[in-house]
Amino acid sequence: MSVVGVDLGGTKIAAGVLTQGKLVSEVTLPTPSEGADTVVWAMAEAARQAIAEARQEVKALGLGTPGPLDFRQGIIKFAPNIAGMNNFPVQKQLQQEVGLPVFIENDANAAALAEHHLGAARGSESSLFVTISTGIGGGFVIRNRVWRGAHGQGAEVGHLTVLPGGPVCGCGIDGCLEALAAGRALERDASYSYSKDISTPELFERFRQGEAKARRVVVQSARYVGLGLANLVKTFDPEVIVLGGGVALHGGEVYLAEVLASYQNYLRGWTASPVKLAELGTDAGLLGAALTAAVEVGEA
Repeated sequence: MSVVGVDLGGTKIAAGVLTQGKLVSEVTLPTPSEGADTVVWAMAEAARQAIAEARQEVKALGLGTPGPLDFRQGIIKFAPNIAGMNNFPVQKQLQQEVGLPVFIENDANAAALAEHHLGAARGSESSLFVTISTGIGGGFVIRNRVWRGAHGQGAEVGHLTVLPGGPVCGCGIDGCLEALAAGRALERDASYSYSKDISTPELFERFRQGEAKARRVVVQSARYVGLGLANLVKTFDPEVIVLGGGVALHGGEVYLAEVLASYQNYLRGWTASPVKLAELGTDAGLLGAALTAAVEVGEA
C-alpha cells in the first residue's frame, strides 16, 4: 500500500507517492496567491496528479506545512508566506477535497522524519535534525515518531537563547540561535563587515579563500551552532544529529569542522552524539510529508 505526500511551500507545492520508501511519482505546482481555498485546491490537484502518475492505490495523505500548527484541531495557526493561512482548518478542508485521511506535520519535523527513516539517521532509535537556512528549524524523532512536546512547539531549536542581549530575532526575543547563526544573520554580519551586500554562497567562497573577515563571520556563527547543539545533547541525548539546510550545504565539510570544534568544546566531559550532514537535500520535505502519513497508517 502507498501513501501520498504534499509539501506546501511559499512558492511551490510538491506532491509525490511513496511506495516502500521510494518516491514513484512527483508533481510540482505553483502555490496560488488568491487565498486559502485555492491553495487547498492546488494541493489536492497536485496529489491527484501524483496518484494518477504512480498508478498506485493510496491509503492516506501526509501534509508538510510551514507555520505553527494546532495538531489536535488540524489547523495552521500562521503561515506568513501563504495567502489566507491564518487559523485555517487545513486538515479538514484538504480531507474533504481529496477524499483520503490527512495527517499534518510541521515542515521541519517532516524533514527530520525523512532523514531519520531514509537519510543520514536511518537505523537509529532517536535523532535530532537541525536545518540551518534562511532561518533555523529542527525536529526530534524517537522510535520512528516525531516528538512534538505538550503544546506542539518541541524542538524549536532556532529559538534557543544562546546570547542574552544579542540581536533581536524575528520571534521578538533577543539572542536566539537563529538571530546569530542563520543565513540572514550571516549575510547581515558579512555585509556590515564588507560594507556591501554579501550572499551566503559568496561568504563561504571568501571563507574558503582564507579572507580574514569572512573567516571571522563564519567561525562566529559556527561557534553558536556548536553551542546550541551541545545544549540539545544535554537535553535530549539523541543517538545522532543531522545538519541540513542551505547554510550547511554551502558550508559543507569546512563549515561542519568549525561547528564540531565548538560542539566538542561545550561537551567536554559529556558523551557527544555523532553529527552528520543531511543526505536527502530538497527531497526531505516531500519524503517527510509522505512518511507522516505512512507512520500513522502503519506503512513505515
